[in-house]
Amino acid sequence: MEKGKEEMSTEFQDYLRESLHLAEKSAAWKRKEGKNSEGGLNAAGRKSYERENPGSDLKAPVSAAQAKKSKGGKAAKRRKSFCARMGGMKGPMKDEKGKPTRKALALKKWDC
Repeated sequence: MEKGKEEMSTEFQDYLRESLHLAEKSAAWKRKEGKNSEGGLNAAGRKSYERENPGSDLKAPVSAAQAKKSKGGKAAKRRKSFCARMGGMKGPMKDEKGKPTRKALALKKWDC
């Protein structure tokens, strides 16, 4: 009987190790699953960020076409503010392989 108890405890230890490994997986907004290939975060990434940072309220990017619809409204102001902030950031627009950086993709997504 004691041998059976040892086997159970080993199985349980393996289960705990696996559970801890899954818990250590980083949030979606830090991984490829939460990033939009065209720049910025996708809906899953924004939701993941908001879970880790209570009180935050991330919104989807605003394109020039969407900003024209609001004509001086909130969306247009958000776009103008984002473009001013991100456009002035240091850093390359392309990496060493010639691919656009996340910064370049975000600026393109927002039509800056």
